[in-house]
Amino acid sequence: MAHVLVIGASQGIGLETVRAALAAGHRVRAFARSADRIALSAPNLERYPGDALSRHDVEAALDGVDVVVQALGVPMRDLLGPVRLFSDATGILIPAMEAAGVRRLIAVTGFGAGDSRDAISPLQRLPFRLVFGRAYDDKDAQEMRIRRSTLDWTLVRPGVLTGGQATGRYRVLDAPSSWRNGLIARVDVAQFIVGQIATPDRVGKAVVLIERALPL
Repeated sequence: MAHVLVIGASQGIGLETVRAALAAGHRVRAFARSADRIALSAPNLERYPGDALSRHDVEAALDGVDVVVQALGVPMRDLLGPVRLFSDATGILIPAMEAAGVRRLIAVTGFGAGDSRDAISPLQRLPFRLVFGRAYDDKDAQEMRIRRSTLDWTLVRPGVLTGGQATGRYRVLDAPSSWRNGLIARVDVAQFIVGQIATPDRVGKAVVLIERALPL
């Protein structure tokens, strides 16, 4: 069993990853500014209040961990202005991990980040750029920083996120020729992430996760 640091653990995919990792028997350090308000209770859970943009907080949180899951998000209201959270936080995390000797990083970005941008269909491209353009420009920078690192990284690019229960029927699209947008439950993304903790068979790869493809 691994000691897992989840950055961005208070909501969304981060919170679902905390749940899934605990269920799989891992020790989890749940890192977020509001970590003390995470409504979970388990012997292997450590709530760890901290700021992903604080070098001191991140360096301290890495003590004794084996794997880092970076699952940051920004509120919809913040998409209207400049977005720097993803690249700035990653610029702090990577050298801190390298200095601490923590090699395994699983980073959640999204379909449309990096070289998956070319797979967005023409009909989806304009609304995607209007709504998410600033955030995904920053995710591009985030992914570039990760790729240039010495870490054992995996980039997880889910499609459109939904709530609800895990289906286990999602597809892991490895080949760029297969990449397309689709729907996937957050809990299924978390299950994939936890699977990569135990069996890291996609080190150095970027994958797109969908359950059901969206019409072009």
